[in-house]
Amino acid sequence: MSHDYFHDTDALITVRDWLRFGVSRMNAAGLFFGHGTTNAFDEAAYLILHSLHLPLDRLDPFLDACLTEVERVELKQVFEKRVKQRIPAAYITHQAWLGEFAFYVDERVIIPRSFIAELLRDQLMPWMGNPEAVQTGLDMCTGSGCLAILMAHAFPNAAIDAADISADALAVAERNIATYQLQAQVQAIRSDLFDQLSGRTYDVIVSNPPYVNTPSMAALPAEYRAEPELALASGADGLEHIRAILTAAPAHLNPDGILIAEIGHNRDALEAAFPDLPLTWLDTGGSDDYVFLATREQLLGQ
Repeated sequence: MSHDYFHDTDALITVRDWLRFGVSRMNAAGLFFGHGTTNAFDEAAYLILHSLHLPLDRLDPFLDACLTEVERVELKQVFEKRVKQRIPAAYITHQAWLGEFAFYVDERVIIPRSFIAELLRDQLMPWMGNPEAVQTGLDMCTGSGCLAILMAHAFPNAAIDAADISADALAVAERNIATYQLQAQVQAIRSDLFDQLSGRTYDVIVSNPPYVNTPSMAALPAEYRAEPELALASGADGLEHIRAILTAAPAHLNPDGILIAEIGHNRDALEAAFPDLPLTWLDTGGSDDYVFLATREQLLGQ
């Protein structure tokens, strides 16, 4: 008979006690980490600090602080959700981070984790030239609106469209757009890829579309299965969405416009499917396998 450690938490008094308990329970349960942290210690620390309304970067001063009974009950519930239900931390806290930017998230959207974020922090240099000159941008498959919001900061003069097929996702995106007070710059549009974007053209399109193939979908850990399948699955080979985007993008790019897209572990499959398309693979997250750049002219010549 397995012991339910969550029935026996009365001896846990300090932040240090709860940190140790959380790490132990997460490790014992074999949780999967891939939504912002990479290990049980960082995740437990984040959940505790967030739940107690403490600065997320200041654990040490509070380690020996005693918790009230109300706080202990809340932490117990938080760790039960994470360990027993395998709910990703971001859905528990309703918060996800890309660099310095925090976004509201819930089960209606995929949890932000795009490699494109670091490229936007650098304003897509050196590929964009003058960021001030960018007039129009599109975040295709925007989800929470995170990349559209990063685009608005990278290109202050650009009108940004944030497109998604999911009305639920766009409701979350609009909440984040409003939080950053970008309603005048970023417009959420419900569209199945480019279907509702007829006549609209852009200087830059970014996309982190669904790209998980059928075998990988079947093998996903519970934490990923908590996310909308619509935001993950892309047909038998994982290329269904990116095929459609590559085909339609040239008509929606201005002269000298660029497309930047993330495709997970599908680089080999994509290059095999488009052998004549000269893709530039960008170094992100220490790898050049996940994100590519293609110009309008390259796409037209394929």
